[in-house]
Amino acid sequence: MTIAFWCVLIAALMPFVLAGIAKAGDRSFNNRRPREWYETVTGYRKRAWWAQQNSFEAFPLFAAAVIIAHVAGGSQSGVDILAILFIAARIAYATCYLADVHLIRSLAWLVGLGACIGLFVIAA
Repeated sequence: MTIAFWCVLIAALMPFVLAGIAKAGDRSFNNRRPREWYETVTGYRKRAWWAQQNSFEAFPLFAAAVIIAHVAGGSQSGVDILAILFIAARIAYATCYLADVHLIRSLAWLVGLGACIGLFVIAA
């Protein structure tokens, strides 16, 4: 399995890590109505939830880009580098979201999008 494929797995798991961060240590969490609970939280817990949602939204483009770059015979080292860049950008994105650093968060988001676009370019 390639490094890029491992990165797809990491990207798939990131939303669940963020959900854990949002819920950890809060005894008011109600697993019967988790969406209602998310609506009541504030601070880093709310931002972790938002980062979780965005991670779910970013995943399909990234996974498709990696698979397409692989199937199209793109340079494996290039695909791996861009996949690692995407994961690094998404970790930075989540960290900035949790810390409420919005400008750098937006830049990290843009780098992740650029990595996905780069994967399609490698496939061309």
